[in-house]
Amino acid sequence: MKLIYNFSIYVYAALIRGASVFNPQAKQFLTGRRGQFRKMKAAVGASDEIVWFHCASVGEFEQARPVIEAFRKSFHDYKILLTFFSPSGYELRKNYEMADYVFYLPLDKTANARKFINIFHPRLAIFIKYEYWFNYIDEIYKAGIPLYFVSAIFRKQQHFFRFYGGWFRKQLQKVSWFFVQNETSDKLLSQIGIQNHEISGDTRFDRVLKVLDSSFNLPEIELFKGKNDLLVAGSTWPPDEDILRSYMDEKPENFKLLLVPHKIDENHIEEILKKFEAFSPVRYSQSNDKDLADVRILVMDKMGLLSGLYRYATLAYIGGGFGVGIHNLLEAAVYGLPVIFGPNYQRFQEANDLLELGGGYSVKNAKKFQEVTDQLRHNSDSYKHASEVSKHYVRDNSGATEKVIRKISGNSPE
Repeated sequence: MKLIYNFSIYVYAALIRGASVFNPQAKQFLTGRRGQFRKMKAAVGASDEIVWFHCASVGEFEQARPVIEAFRKSFHDYKILLTFFSPSGYELRKNYEMADYVFYLPLDKTANARKFINIFHPRLAIFIKYEYWFNYIDEIYKAGIPLYFVSAIFRKQQHFFRFYGGWFRKQLQKVSWFFVQNETSDKLLSQIGIQNHEISGDTRFDRVLKVLDSSFNLPEIELFKGKNDLLVAGSTWPPDEDILRSYMDEKPENFKLLLVPHKIDENHIEEILKKFEAFSPVRYSQSNDKDLADVRILVMDKMGLLSGLYRYATLAYIGGGFGVGIHNLLEAAVYGLPVIFGPNYQRFQEANDLLELGGGYSVKNAKKFQEVTDQLRHNSDSYKHASEVSKHYVRDNSGATEKVIRKISGNSPE
């Protein structure tokens, strides 16, 4: 199985090289890693004591962030290495002020993993959610470095729990400790003989509570909203935008839309502007000379603002649910917002919980979206119940970061 795994990494590398000819993100994936070992060697000092955090992309970074900041506060003498697998995560957070080094993770080949460990010699390694790169796990284990998985989540469909998953299960035995999000994950690990785990929850709850308490003020968004209901649609993709367009076609009164696409590139922004052209949408970056009070649709073309924008919302729509899965619900729920999302939510614990409790709504088409939105806008009891559920759900599930820091302090660099 190890041979098959390693072969798959080489195949993946070949596919990325092929795709880089026509896919900008694949090209960025390769160019960002070019000459990186030389850069790593030049960056690290011989006496640096390093703790390594690894995330796949932006979403996992939001889970890592509260732990990084708490670790920095508790162990300020140590340097923090932050790695990303995807270009979107790296490009957005390459200047993150709490990390001393930020790099792409080299592909999971044995030679790469060995070279990486030899350069940084991390005292601790903390991987987020489900970044199971088995050559790195093996080299970390061989070097005697404690390895923790934070906000991990497991499902019975994963290869660890299938009849052919013996080799993968053995690799999990090399992990020092799993902080899992839920009881299902906890039981699944126990069923395959792994006992080094505990239910800690999701560290994103702690992150969004911190954002809630931070200062964030955009007077132009207040002007745009006015006295209208405002739907903030976050991390949207074209299928999400089609549904939103259908609702706008109904000409809802006293209603405005702030659209924050997942990909803020010129092609996508232009596509959105054309799709909504009947409503004269305005780009945020070009809104200075516009009377925002008279604008019905504002398109956000600046990154990094979404988590704060939800504080101006009446309702939140979270994108991604018509693709591989929804984006971050908690950024909206922390403000006591009812959250609406597409049908592909099953892999996300918070979505399942909020649906069951009555703070979240899944919609499969434009008709259902209209029904849910109109109900929440025009039925004060429905809105109040959903709002209270969302608000209390976030607060009731906070505290994961403290559990992680308390545990790793026992194996801290001191």
